[in-house]
Amino acid sequence: MSLHPAAAPPAYPGTESMTEPGNPQPEENLRTGGKGRRRAGKGRTPQGGGRAGRNLPAAIAVGLSLGLVLLAALLIEPIALLAVLVAASGVGAWEMARALSTTGARPPLIPLIAGSVLMTGLAWYEGADALFLGLIVTIGAAALWRLADGVAAVRRDFTPSVLIAVYGPFLLGFAAMLVRQMEHGNLLVIGTLVAVVLSDTGGYAAGVFLGKHAMAPKISPKKSWEGFAGSVTAAAIGSAALLFFMVGVPVYWGLLFGALISVVAVLGDLAESMLKRDLGVKDMSNLLPGHGGLMDRLDSILFAIPTAYLFFSIITPS
Repeated sequence: MSLHPAAAPPAYPGTESMTEPGNPQPEENLRTGGKGRRRAGKGRTPQGGGRAGRNLPAAIAVGLSLGLVLLAALLIEPIALLAVLVAASGVGAWEMARALSTTGARPPLIPLIAGSVLMTGLAWYEGADALFLGLIVTIGAAALWRLADGVAAVRRDFTPSVLIAVYGPFLLGFAAMLVRQMEHGNLLVIGTLVAVVLSDTGGYAAGVFLGKHAMAPKISPKKSWEGFAGSVTAAAIGSAALLFFMVGVPVYWGLLFGALISVVAVLGDLAESMLKRDLGVKDMSNLLPGHGGLMDRLDSILFAIPTAYLFFSIITPS
């Protein structure tokens, strides 16, 4: 459902021609993963396309730094992961509130950030029931905060507040539960992150060499069904091998796990692309040089982590 009730999603420079019959540009996008060459004087890279023009060395440095911090938290001192999750939840809430403000909404930042800390802590120490309780408390606190400005303000900001509370703090809370409640939970989180990376890499490679059929051209022109098949294949095979050698998960469960993670990772990427198009923003923020915002990096992971938690909850004997 659109967050712009009275207006259609904005057009972006260069996107109009992508869906015109006979235009060869979509196939080029599919074959290059959306990173086709820009012609001089033709404007900016289309929304949802590649990241041409961004600072590649900065992007690599930031990506490696974030990865090392997360690995250190998972392998050296797991309690440090709680601090990482709290920080990520708070930053994510701030970025979402900033982006949603383009619709005229004013989601109350203080109760939402406080609620993100509450949800993460409850998930870490108490589990799923407490996480759901924290979500309800956060949404209620945000509504009460806006009630001071009148009932109209509550109606205006209720849906954005729910979106911010769920899409970030609530979903990240499953990472805390995965680490705390599952045997070898830290390794399972690493396996989930690797599956997402394999899905992205396999999808890009397959899209470059085989991509012909657009998967969702109006949302993300770079994605093809061939790339999606490459994502699922790479994640399934890689996860089967990694989980077997790391924690002894049977190969057939590893194949299924990798395939599921790939599907939800692609859905997460498409969901954020659709949200950003609806909001008329390219990135959630400019916090991370070469990357955009933190939520731009977490889009696939946010759906993958709850899936991993539910998957291992089912296959692990109680």
